[in-house]
Amino acid sequence: MILTYASQQDYDGMAGQASGKPAWSAEEFAAMGAFMEAFNKDLADSGELVETRGLAAPVHTRRIGGQGGAPVVTDGPYAETQEVLAGYWIVECESFDRATEIAARLGECPAPAHVAATAYADIRPITESREELEG
Repeated sequence: MILTYASQQDYDGMAGQASGKPAWSAEEFAAMGAFMEAFNKDLADSGELVETRGLAAPVHTRRIGGQGGAPVVTDGPYAETQEVLAGYWIVECESFDRATEIAARLGECPAPAHVAATAYADIRPITESREELEG
């Protein structure tokens, strides 16, 4: 699984709103969208794409926790969290190294300089069983 991250400020910037970081231009946002469409098509064409999704802004998040044995629901965004999961790709490929190569291509995604400077992705294997977690 390839995971990407963003903050509420990043989502605001993509929506054209300045909120501590400069807003994205319409051209920058369109370039990112075109890159993602091509990236996803390449993965689908190679047979490596299983699923991909982008996630809504943190402001639309609800966190469920426990307190004294009872569920506690908190609406986002969360002051203690700057970055949240923004989207993911599940790929089925020949190796962890190949998944790393795929994720590295995300560094080519057009974005304003202040966004590109801090962008990153995580690559994590998906486990199929409890035994894999224990090993």
